Parts: sequence; structure tokens; C-alpha cells
Amino acid sequence: MGQDASWDIVNLGVTGYQDAWDLQRQLVELRQHDLVGDLLLLTQHPHSFTFGRRATQDHLLWDDATCAQKGVQCFWVDRGGDVTYHGPGQLVGYPICDIRQRHLDVADGYIRGIERALIRALKGLGVDAQQDPAYTGVWVGEEKIAAIGVKISRAVTSHGFALNIDPDLSYFQGIIPCGISGRGVTSVQRILGTATDWNAAQQEVVAAFVGEFGGARRQTSLQRLLPAPMSMKPSKTAI
Repeated sequence: MGQDASWDIVNLGVTGYQDAWDLQRQLVELRQHDLVGDLLLLTQHPHSFTFGRRATQDHLLWDDATCAQKGVQCFWVDRGGDVTYHGPGQLVGYPICDIRQRHLDVADGYIRGIERALIRALKGLGVDAQQDPAYTGVWVGEEKIAAIGVKISRAVTSHGFALNIDPDLSYFQGIIPCGISGRGVTSVQRILGTATDWNAAQQEVVAAFVGEFGGARRQTSLQRLLPAPMSMKPSKTAI
């Protein structure tokens, strides 16, 4: 199975951040043993701030009371990068893949590849975006529209990207996004001024992602992938 170049696409609906993180760790172990193929998990999260390995406490601008009032949970996680926000209206993708089998290096092949895929997807949605050689992520001018933070363990990836479709951008005021001062954040809805069809956005992202990294794609479910039922119960809400 490990030599199969296809991608299994799994739509999780809305999931708690901790649940999705636990699920990734289980799938990474299965992928390391070639018990599953390469995967792309798609989800949305409730309001969450996540702090990567380079994050520091001073990049959190809201105190505990404000976070609680606004329904934000904080997680210190094992991905690279700094602090970011996840929440409703944001399409989050977690690729679980073996970059060694796909002959990808970490920076130019994988991380920049995700950026290229998201730029292609955004173009399909009517948004012109670009890479920034100084910073990871996808940008529209000086504003970030997609954040990227990954972990690679024994050549298998986890964590991934967060694309702002139509989130409440005010939540980014609670952090210094990605630890970068002096730059803003934006969304597809803010740029276009109209609502974006979620199914269309998801399909653009999946097509661009698979187009960038190669292989076929097939829709699948956790039940088919996992050897035993998970305690996690994803919401049935589709994205």
C-alpha cells in the first residue's frame, strides 16, 4: 500500500482540535508501517489558538478570561512554526503522507508545494495570492490568507494548512499571527466581498493539492482506514 501514489480524502466535518490531533498521531503510526496510504484530512475546528515549537507566551495577547469569554481553547503542539488561530469558516487540511516515497524534500518540495497548491486553489476561487520568500504561508499582498505548520516523523507528515474562507477575523486580534508583527490576515470572503460556496472551495483545494503532489484521489472514511473504532466522534456537519 505504501507504494500507491493515490490520496485518500477524508472529510471529518467539524472536529475538536484535540480529537483531530489524536487522530493524526494514530494515522501517522499506521502510515509509518504502510498500513494506510497517503491521506488528506479536511476539517473545521471550534475557536482554538495553537502554539508551535517556535511560539512564545507573549504572542498570546488575550488573557485567560478573554479567551474563555470568547470560547477559545489554547493548545501547545508539536508542529513547527509559531502561533495561529483555527475556527469556524477556516478550511483546515492535514496531509498524512510519506515524503520519502514521494521523493520530496521538506522545504521546497513539501512546504512550498502546499503553498503552490493553495495558490492554485485560490485562483480557482477568484483570488490572486502568492508566496513570500521570507515567510511560510500564502499571502495576498501583506496579508496572510493561509497558514502552514507541519511535523515530519520518520518521513511521515502531520499537521498542515489552514485556509481562511470566511472565518471571524477578529479572533486573530488575540495573537500575533505566526509571530509576525506588522502584517495582517485576510480571507476569501473579505477579498471577494461575497459568500464562498464551501463545497466548491473544498473541491478546488483537493484538486490543486493532488495536482501538485501527483496521483489519483478517492473519497474515503475513517471506518475504512482504522483497524478499530476511534473514540473520536466527528460532527456530521459537512464542509
